[in-house]
Amino acid sequence: MVNEAWLRPWEPTVAQPWGERHTPAAYRAMRRAAARRARVGTSLPFAVRVEGRLAGQVTVDNVVRGALRSGFLGYWIDGGLAGRGMGSLAVALVCDHAFGPAGLHRLQADIRPENTASRRLVERLGFTPEGLLRRYLDIDGEWRDHVTYALLADDLPGGALARWRERTGG
Repeated sequence: MVNEAWLRPWEPTVAQPWGERHTPAAYRAMRRAAARRARVGTSLPFAVRVEGRLAGQVTVDNVVRGALRSGFLGYWIDGGLAGRGMGSLAVALVCDHAFGPAGLHRLQADIRPENTASRRLVERLGFTPEGLLRRYLDIDGEWRDHVTYALLADDLPGGALARWRERTGG
């Protein structure tokens, strides 16, 4: 798979081998599952497409309504497109959707300390580091620490896309 070496260091440990999880049939099943979660309101899944092909994904998952109105942000971008601003643009658009039409108050992103590109992405969009989650997630067979970041709806009065444009000149 094209992005295996790029994504594997950040992917949670699962029983199914990489090759079985990244087939056309597996992607169709993931898309159906994401659509089900979206219908019941527990997920906001978005595909990143560049020139008609899948180039990444941004998802707000584990959405909780009521007094919390929050969700967990996750994303990936094709390794060949990294560093061009597409990932940060996609995340900015999803943040604005989450805080606007979806009515959320808080987004949380949990990122491994050594994933400097991902940490830079959320920091540039206005996310605030809130602490270290020790041995938080099993990745590649080991429990890994994560830095937790949060963005609140009122942190960016003009929205995340406006912040992205301001920072990139886009």
